[in-house]
Amino acid sequence: MRKRCSLPICYLLVAIAGGAIVAGCSASSSPMPQAAALAGGTRVLGRLDHGPSWILPDAKKQNLLYVSDLEAQEVFIYVYGSKKLVGTLGGFFNPEGLCVDKKGDVWVTNDTSEGEHQIIEYAHGATTALKTLDDPDGRVNGCAIDPVTGDLAVTNFWGPTEGSGGVSIYPHGSGSPASYSDPQIYYYYYCGYDDKGDLFVDGLSYGSETGFAELPAGGKAFQDIALPETIYLPGGVQWDGQYMAVGDQVAVKHSFQSVIYQFAISGSSGSEVGATILTGGNEVAQFWLPRPKGKKKGQATRVIGPNGDGMNTLIWSYPNAGNPIKTYSGEQDATGATLSLKR
Repeated sequence: MRKRCSLPICYLLVAIAGGAIVAGCSASSSPMPQAAALAGGTRVLGRLDHGPSWILPDAKKQNLLYVSDLEAQEVFIYVYGSKKLVGTLGGFFNPEGLCVDKKGDVWVTNDTSEGEHQIIEYAHGATTALKTLDDPDGRVNGCAIDPVTGDLAVTNFWGPTEGSGGVSIYPHGSGSPASYSDPQIYYYYYCGYDDKGDLFVDGLSYGSETGFAELPAGGKAFQDIALPETIYLPGGVQWDGQYMAVGDQVAVKHSFQSVIYQFAISGSSGSEVGATILTGGNEVAQFWLPRPKGKKKGQATRVIGPNGDGMNTLIWSYPNAGNPIKTYSGEQDATGATLSLKR
């Protein structure tokens, strides 16, 4: 059985291989989007695919690490700071991007086998969804919460008919989304807000050129940002407390080396102020930079990396990673991560 991998990673590997499905990627990694767009808006949780959810009774009293797994089609829940598995969220087909809001509610992007595109919200330590949002704009990939307004942003890797993707923004995480796109980006990977509510997104053009853009807080259109680095395979995008952190997979021989660049953004350009090499991580898609509860200033000191190729999740010091300081084992194809702090 071939190992599943995130569609963005598979897509780039296919492009590198000249159209052939390469080893490690299954053509069934993602359901094909339906031709007709779905109606947006909040709805009662519809049909997911399979797998029960469970969690230990005392888990809600802990800080919880959530890790999505494309192969297992589940989201694993660990006690952060230990290696203890305390629960799983099941019933997904393509659980990928994860993000968390100020309440500690965790959001999971998921595409079902029936071609539905969903963003599902769970309270901290809960196994029953609070709500499910339908995304009319195509295949869902990453997500982020605006720290100022509470809006939910979701990247659509491609559109409802496999054309250009975009970004859907749900006001306060509910209702129907506003849709945004950038003419220089065709495939949308991940997104992240800075501390002022500016949204940043990475992706690739139709010709696989790096795309990075900003939707300013309160703005109506993306502004392209020139970066000094060529991002070969766009990864997570997150504010680290000082800079915008952007992930990449650098090809090394027959594998990938994961790296996180730190950029200072000014106007339409970004300057590189650092690069974090994730030693031992060679397929880290959506990393997570945890911030201590109540800490609003200062750079993150840890990075969590779902290491898809290593079938584990690793934690490094940040921004100077070195070797991992903790390993969570048991995943089959770890893809996304987020941290929900106890209330």
